[in-house]
Amino acid sequence: MGKAAGIIFLWIFSTLYGMAQNIDIQQIIAGIQGRYAPDGRVELFQITASQKNDTLVLRGETTSREAYEELLVQARQTSVTLRDHIRLLPDKALGEEIWGIIYNSSGTLRAEPRYGAELVSQALLGMPVRILEERGGWHRVQTPDRYIGWMNGSVEPMTDAQRQQYLKLPKAIVTSLHARSFTDTDKEALPVTDLVAGDMLVVQSAKGGFYQVQYPDGREAFVKKSDAMKVPDWLRKNRLTGESIVNTAKQLLGVPYLWGGTSTKGMDCSGFTKQVYWMHGIVLARDASQQVRYGRLIDETGDFGDALPGDLVFFGTKATPESPKERVVHVGIYIGQKRFIHASDYIRINSFDPADPLYDEFNTRRYLRTKRVIGEVNSEGIEEIFENSFYHLTGNKK
Repeated sequence: MGKAAGIIFLWIFSTLYGMAQNIDIQQIIAGIQGRYAPDGRVELFQITASQKNDTLVLRGETTSREAYEELLVQARQTSVTLRDHIRLLPDKALGEEIWGIIYNSSGTLRAEPRYGAELVSQALLGMPVRILEERGGWHRVQTPDRYIGWMNGSVEPMTDAQRQQYLKLPKAIVTSLHARSFTDTDKEALPVTDLVAGDMLVVQSAKGGFYQVQYPDGREAFVKKSDAMKVPDWLRKNRLTGESIVNTAKQLLGVPYLWGGTSTKGMDCSGFTKQVYWMHGIVLARDASQQVRYGRLIDETGDFGDALPGDLVFFGTKATPESPKERVVHVGIYIGQKRFIHASDYIRINSFDPADPLYDEFNTRRYLRTKRVIGEVNSEGIEEIFENSFYHLTGNKK
């Protein structure tokens, strides 16, 4: 074999070997992502690989330490040299301030760190979040339902020690759909902020018909007792029944639909079901396609003979041989007599019964199944609030 032919052979061999290695690492990345981070809404694993001679270069970011460590072990078996440029979130650049508390009545989460990006969710006042990174004044955060998004403002960063101290403070939860806090208790007092159902504030004292409260960012105000309850009293009063769920849901009738909304200012379909259960001390997953994974299966035929008020009803596209993946795109709450309440333009009541004047033909045709939350509390995806402990939900699961 001539010298030129030998060089060409070595080049071809090297190229094919590099291609094979690249295929191997791509398969490894896909496999690890499938095991540890199949849902990018709640766990990040965005990794790319490139080959430079005999060096494998890994770049990207992940929130899963287990996935990160397994990737490094397997990657080292495919390459002589490995360069690791993966960021394990929370980002080291944050220092110890990898926690935060929401200080606005509802904080907005977006898909990207820019105001024009999609609104993906909201976080209520007093809600703890895990801060994953900071970019140009935007914080990437993870809420107690593990949902991930970007916020500009609305979150007060703190260390774990500060968070633990905050958790121990007495709090009140806003029970009115809409309310305000004030600078004082007299009629001429100016508002401090608006408030929505589910907001939580630290209680400092009581003054007549008001609670004196403090915000996570240090602001102080007064909230009418008629608009809020101390959290221990609220938890004792809560009774998770179908009737109670339906009554709470009906209080939201007419609230406008807002894509990404989870507050009484506006909500999407799963934001509505999530808010109703939140006001009963239950944390549900964020999206309809996530909520459908949990709870007890009640019906898939559309019979509704075993369905009870408070059950969740799901809608979408069933799997077929041509499209083997089911798509869940909508959710509502069953209220009895084949009727359900849901967010569609605004919170409204519709029916599965063609003889009912509230019949909803469109959603009846795309009905998928009914799942039960009541009786399944503290199973996967359905978590109960406990005083001074429910704040610990964020970031504990990997």
